[in-house]
Amino acid sequence: MKKRILSGMRPTGPLHIGHLVGALENWLKMQETYECFFMVADWHALTTEYENPANIRAYVRELLLDFLSVGLDPEKSVIFVQSDVKEHAELALLLGMSTPLGWLERVPTYKEQMQQLSTKDLSTYGFLGYPLLQAADIIIYHAHCVPVGQDQLPHLELTREVVRRFNYMYKNDYFIEPQGLLSEASRLLGTDGRKMSKSYNNAVFL
Repeated sequence: MKKRILSGMRPTGPLHIGHLVGALENWLKMQETYECFFMVADWHALTTEYENPANIRAYVRELLLDFLSVGLDPEKSVIFVQSDVKEHAELALLLGMSTPLGWLERVPTYKEQMQQLSTKDLSTYGFLGYPLLQAADIIIYHAHCVPVGQDQLPHLELTREVVRRFNYMYKNDYFIEPQGLLSEASRLLGTDGRKMSKSYNNAVFL
């Protein structure tokens, strides 16, 4: 029986070399050996782009076309848009009832992005709760593994903690603790030496 993978990308702009080398080339190989679920994470895009939802809508189609253009095959993998599956939001809400606030505040990328994206108002629950929505994305499909970059490992460890707490509190081993799969190019630097990112305006676009 194949192990299951869940991964996704936010439709916030054109993809760059980091996406190709760090994720898409990996996904292409994984669809041959894993049961894969690949997601356009439009709700995640709202955590930083909530003032411009029309831009997100436009990039959903572009991202799906990019997925297909690199060779992701709907006959081999499940390719979907996050907001089409309302249960993601429902599970995130339920997980939020039992997840300590301090767990979310200590995620390293939370403080890092608050500093790096200082021109945006990120003092919202949506931004703070980003890793919890990500946890719901993963565990709702009982994913065994998640392909991640180095910077996403703390998010995945939070998911594992959330699963342990949930299973313990409700005396049920329903959810799986997912493992991380680091890509060979787990952290690609941008033109300014920081992590390559659309948000940091330091990317080499495809």
